Amino acid sequence: MAASNVVHLPTPQEAEEAKITSRALSKYAHNERLHLKIASNSAESDDLILPGYAINLLLDILTEMSKGNAITVMPIHAELSTQETAELLNVSRPHLVELLEQGKIPFRKVGTHRRVLAKDVFDYKQRIDEDRLKALDELAAQAQELGMGYE
Repeated sequence: MAASNVVHLPTPQEAEEAKITSRALSKYAHNERLHLKIASNSAESDDLILPGYAINLLLDILTEMSKGNAITVMPIHAELSTQETAELLNVSRPHLVELLEQGKIPFRKVGTHRRVLAKDVFDYKQRIDEDRLKALDELAAQAQELGMGYE
């Protein structure tokens, strides 16, 4: 992806450390900012101030690491290739190209290559997720009306 192509699965030790750290950090998740003092083995230390959003983002990262999951952080304005975009949406590259050509996701061309902003991919994903939930709600309502045993 745009941030880094290296995938690092947390080791069991890293997962355990992430679990311990996320539990400690979760107590502060609702703060607007958090003042931290960090220290290294070399007796060097610094004072940090984390904004609330960064606290929650760090907590999300640690939670996923504690489950043994790899994490990628990507700037919202990153430009992605069609292959990267397809992987992010879990669709084939040819299907993605169809979506692009139908105007469902904005893109720009660099020579013969299509580039898609990560923001536009996330916006599209949110739209289709909302459409799916709406369709499921409608199907559930129809099933209730027909007395199919769903309550």
